[in-house]
Order: sequence, then structure tokens, then C-alpha cells
Amino acid sequence: MLYVNTVRHLRPIQIYARLRKMIYRPRPAERPTPPRRYIPGEWITAIRKQPIFRESGRVRILNEDGEICCAENWNDTKKTKLWLYNLHYHDDLLSNSVCCKKSWNVDFIDRWVQDNTPGTGVGWEPYPLSRRIVNWIKSDFDGYELRSDWIESLATQLRWLDCQVEWHLLGNHLLSNAKALIFGGIFFRGSEAASWITKALAIFEQQLDEQILSDGGHVERSPMYHSIVLEDLLDVLNLLQFSGIGNTSLHDKLERKVPLMLHWLETMTHPDGRISFFNDAAFGIAADTSSLRSYAEKLGLALSKTDRKNLKLLSPSGYFRMERGGCTLIGDVAPVGPDYLPGHAHADTLSCEFSVGHERVIVNGGTSEYETGAQRHMERSTATHSTVSIDGANSSAVWKSFRVARRANVNDIRAESGSDLSIVSANHDGYRRLPGKPIHSRRWEMSGSKLLVADHVGCEDGRAIARFHLSPDVSATIDPGRQSGSISLASGRVVKLRASCPAQLEPSQYHPEFGLTRITEAIAIPANDGCIEASFSW
Repeated sequence: MLYVNTVRHLRPIQIYARLRKMIYRPRPAERPTPPRRYIPGEWITAIRKQPIFRESGRVRILNEDGEICCAENWNDTKKTKLWLYNLHYHDDLLSNSVCCKKSWNVDFIDRWVQDNTPGTGVGWEPYPLSRRIVNWIKSDFDGYELRSDWIESLATQLRWLDCQVEWHLLGNHLLSNAKALIFGGIFFRGSEAASWITKALAIFEQQLDEQILSDGGHVERSPMYHSIVLEDLLDVLNLLQFSGIGNTSLHDKLERKVPLMLHWLETMTHPDGRISFFNDAAFGIAADTSSLRSYAEKLGLALSKTDRKNLKLLSPSGYFRMERGGCTLIGDVAPVGPDYLPGHAHADTLSCEFSVGHERVIVNGGTSEYETGAQRHMERSTATHSTVSIDGANSSAVWKSFRVARRANVNDIRAESGSDLSIVSANHDGYRRLPGKPIHSRRWEMSGSKLLVADHVGCEDGRAIARFHLSPDVSATIDPGRQSGSISLASGRVVKLRASCPAQLEPSQYHPEFGLTRITEAIAIPANDGCIEASFSW
């Protein structure tokens, strides 16, 4: 049933593409390189990346060191797949330090071309291939001129990508593939380049309607991947303006979608300027919110300031933001993701994060790795998010690294706001498979100086626990057997806690970046007569 409840949500194109991928084995095409296109326009320098080089041949990626001294290092089995993906992106070509490390980057690209046989290894998988193609071309537009042998390799990479488009995955991977083919089709000229751009523009335009929801949210519902996709849209808009190539409808659509996406992202960003952690999310992977706004402004887009109402409900993506008394709550009343692609989903339904001023107080656990195993499973579990778990089960059946079987469905979303109070409530059926078929209902109430989180679980005592995971930058005190406590912030401010029954502190982990774990605590409150209440005042 685990497999049945996972596979039954796939779209026919995904099943067909998976079967085709198993049967069809293309061979890299090494034909003469197409001529370059002359582009008289002005390229707007895009967002800069984090540098990876520590010294020639040595890199630091995802908080882990590595070296490239032989061909085997490009596919080192001791490294995680995500680490190797990032190695093959060549993000350093777009870092602020690229000018002073030019000889290192020349050597890096030379080694890559020499050591990575076309069509073989991690570097020729479609996603890292797409990211690298774009980085090479953007660096050339920035004045870091590509050599003729690198351009020859670039053409081979584009031909390989053209027959490896990730229809079996869809989502952000498909957009990334199409973006790379658009860049390649405009970088080169001729009939082959024209076929890339025609195909890719059609995919990109169609997927914008599919993947960008009416409230501006990306369909996979991860603030981190939303930021990545938003940068993809900005890069393509930059390219269309730079080259004058492309259709008017796509250009107009990008100019409509980007402000919506930016508004969504700013709503999901804490007052400290960084994203909230719902589903797969961590710092240091995507561009930050302010950089994306600055990029959009450089492209001449008309952007309004994001409205800071007492309550903002993002529908249909399913998140909300409350602001009162200088404090911010961001909550999740969303599906875990699109049914056909929940790969980046966590079992975090009805979870929330809370900031006092610019300081985070209540958090979700974040993401430190993608490898299949106990750590990945734990990070996706309900217990590592600020919500309620029943019988230690997950609200959605997450498994392997990117699989979800049964999914929690959110119902009865209600939101209201007055001059003194904002309220949001919802329930989900993710625990209906458990004895007694319990339903988890949660209500958030926020006034000028108080936040109340009230849960009803519809099951006997001892089965349900609400957890509120704390930022590692705060410290909490709860007297044993008491229903009250306090949370002390680095600024000296104090948040008072009042619980419906005796609470306790549990050890917890916080993963703000890939490859990074910080030890923290969680406030755990058990149910009493099927109810749990936690009141935070400041």
C-alpha cells in the first residue's frame, strides 16, 4: 500500500517518461559546434553566488570540504549526491570572488571537460547539467569569455540535455531544463539552436501557468525552491530583454508572475530577512529575498511594497502571516505539495514559526541533507516541526528521501481579522488511519501582545503531543510539573508561556543549512481531555 499510495498520484506523462528513460539510451552527439549569436543588447549582471573555492583544487560545499585532484573526485562515492550536484553546477563562475580566482576557475573548467566523459557520471544528469549550462553562459555574458573548446563542450551538453528533459519529475527540474535550453538557443544560432529555443519557450510558458499559483506561490510549496524558481524567471526575463528574442506573451507573463512571486516570498520571509522553514528549506542555497527584489528592480519591473496587514492568507498555496505588537507568525494550512510531485514535502501540516521583532523564537527543524536514512526521515517527520503528533506518527506518510504515500488533507480553513484580534483555524485528516480516526484541529489567535495556539485532537489523553521547537538563539525555563515558563531572547526580551497542562523541555535539533546541525530544545505539551493550549505573551 505504501507504493500504491505513492504511485497512484503520478501523472501519465511521468509514468511514460520513466518507462522511456528505462528503455531509451541516447548517445552524446558530437557534431560541429553551432556558430555563436551576436547579441548587441546589455546583459544585467545577475545575482552573485557563494564562492566555493578555498584554494586551487580545494572546495567547500554545503559546509563540507572536498578536493578535485583526479577524475574520480567528480563522482566520489564518499560524497552525497547533493554535494556532487553542487560541485558540478560551477556556481563559482558567478561569485563575487571570480575575478581574483580566474586561474582556479580556468583549471576547474579544463579539468571538468577533460575528466567528465559526455553522457557519463553525475555531471551529465539533467539538473546539474542545466545549472552548469546557464552558469557558463551567464559568466560569458558577464565578460568571462568562454574558450572555443569550452564552447564545443557546451554544445555537446545542450544536445545531451535536449534528449534528457525531466518529464518524469516535472516541477522545478523541468523549468530548470527549459531555462538552460533557452539560454543555449540564444547563445548559439542556426537551425539546431532554433529548435532548442522553440521547444524550451513552449515548455517554460506552459509550466509558468502550471507551477505558479494564483497567489504567486510555487506549486511545490517550499520557500527555498520558490526562491530558486523566482531567480529562474528573472534570469529568463533578463535574457529576453538582452537578446530581443522570444515571444511577447512569455515576456508579458513573466512581468505579471514575478511581482506575485516576490510578494508571496516576502510574506513567507521573517523580519530577519530570511525565509521560513516549511517543507525542504535551508539558508545558503537560494538567493535571499532582498537580492531577488533588487534584481527585479534592475530589470525595470514595477514592484509595489508588500502589504503588511495584521493578517495575510495566501490562497491557494495555503500559508498565512499574522503581525501584531511587533511580532510575526507564519503558519501552514497547505497541502504538502502537488499530488504528482511531493518530493520536497515534510510532514509539517498545521505547523508554525514565530518571531519577536527580528528574533526567531519558534521554528521548524529545517533541512540538512537529502540522503536516504534516519537523519533525512527524522527531519521530514512531524515531531521535528512545531505542530501536533499523535502516537508518534507522521501526519503524512513520508518515506525514502523524496517519497510520500498517504497525505494529510487540510479542511475548513477560516481566517478573520479585526482591529484587536486575528484568528486562523483549520483541521487535517492525516491521522485518520490511526485507531479512533482522530482529526487534528488547530486555531491561532493573535492580539497586540499575545499568541494563543489551541489544538483539538479527538483522541484519548497520552496519545497527542504539541511541540514548539525553539531557535537555538533563545533559552527557555519551565519549572518541573508547572504549566508556565519563560523564553529569554538574546536582546533581553522575555516571552511568557502558559500551557493547558504541565509542559516540559525536550532536546531538539535545528538545521539552518545543509551540512549544519545546531542543538536546541522544544517545548512539549501533552493533550488533556483531547485539547492542548499554549499561550505566549510578550
